[in-house]
Amino acid sequence: MKKRKALALLSGGLDSTLAVKMMLEMDIEVEALNFTSPFCTCTGKNAGCKSEAVRVAAEFNIPIKVLNKGVDYLEIVKNPRHGYGKGMNPCIDCRIYLLRKAKEHMSSCGADFVITGEVLGQRPMSQRRDTLRIIERESGLEGLLLRPLSAGHFEPTIPEREGWVEREKLLSIKGRSRKEQFELADELDVTNYPCPAGGCLLTELSFVPKIRDIFEHSEKLELRDFRILKIGRHFRIGKNTKAIIGRDENDNRRLEAAINPGETSIFWMDGNTPAGVIIGEQDENSVHLASRILLRYTRAATGVPCRIEAKIDGKNRVLTITHDITEETITELRIG
Repeated sequence: MKKRKALALLSGGLDSTLAVKMMLEMDIEVEALNFTSPFCTCTGKNAGCKSEAVRVAAEFNIPIKVLNKGVDYLEIVKNPRHGYGKGMNPCIDCRIYLLRKAKEHMSSCGADFVITGEVLGQRPMSQRRDTLRIIERESGLEGLLLRPLSAGHFEPTIPEREGWVEREKLLSIKGRSRKEQFELADELDVTNYPCPAGGCLLTELSFVPKIRDIFEHSEKLELRDFRILKIGRHFRIGKNTKAIIGRDENDNRRLEAAINPGETSIFWMDGNTPAGVIIGEQDENSVHLASRILLRYTRAATGVPCRIEAKIDGKNRVLTITHDITEETITELRIG
C-alpha cells in the first residue's frame, strides 16, 4: 500500500504534538504547518509557539513551514462571519482561515489529508460539535480533516474508511480536562511541552480597546500596528496619532527597535526615563502632548520645566516641557 501523508497544523502545544506523534506511530508521513500571529501570548525569549513548533518538528524529524497570518487575517478579525467570543476572538473564522490555508498547501506538499490536535468540547467556541462541523465544511476539507484525539466521537473520515489510518488506534478524548493527554504523552514519550494550551490576546478583555482603536482610526490595516500593541502604554493623542510609552527596559528596547522612519522618539534628558514613540501624523502639538504624557512616568517634579530630547529620522532637538498633565487627562487619552 502507498504510504500516505498527513499535513498537520502544529502549534507547538501538547495536543497538536500528540496528534503528530500518533500519525508517526502509524507510519504516516507528516509535514507540519505553523502560523504566527501578532496576537499570540506565547511570547518566550525565542519566538513563542513558533519556536516550539519548530523544535517539535526537529525532534520528530518532519518538515515544517511557518506562515504569517497576514492582512487578510486582520480583515477577518475586523469582520468575522461567525462572530466573536468573549473578547474580539473570531475563533470559528480563525480555524476556517487556517484550514483553508492548509487545503491550499496540500497539493504542493503531496498530502492526502489534514490533521489537527482539536479536542471535542475543550474550547467553548470553536470546539463544540456543531462548530467543528461548520469549520470542516467551510474550510473545504469535508472527509479529509482528521482529529486523532477525538476521532471516536465523529463519523469515520476518508483516511479511516480507506484504511490509511487505523481507526481503532484513534482516541475519543472529550472535554476540558487534560488528564488523558498527559497520560498519552507519557505513553508516547512526548516530553518538554512548555506551551501546552497557547493563548490569544484577542480573548483578553483588557486588550480589546487597543484593537478597536486601530480599526476605528486606520484606513489601511498594517500588521506592524498590531504587533506593537504588546509593547508599552498606548495613548490616542490625535485622530491619526498615537503615543506609546515604555513600561520597563525591555519595552524601551523593543520600542527603539520597532520605530519606523518619520516617527518621533522622546526621552527625558535629566533622569531615568521610559522610551516614548509618536506614530502617525506628527506636529508640534502632538510632540508636546506626548512629552507631557512621558513625564507622568518619570520622577520629574510636577510643575517644573523639563528638557525632552525629540529625535526624528536621526535629527535631534531639545524641547522644554512642563510636567503638568493631570491624571484625568491621562485616563482620558489612554487606550485600554
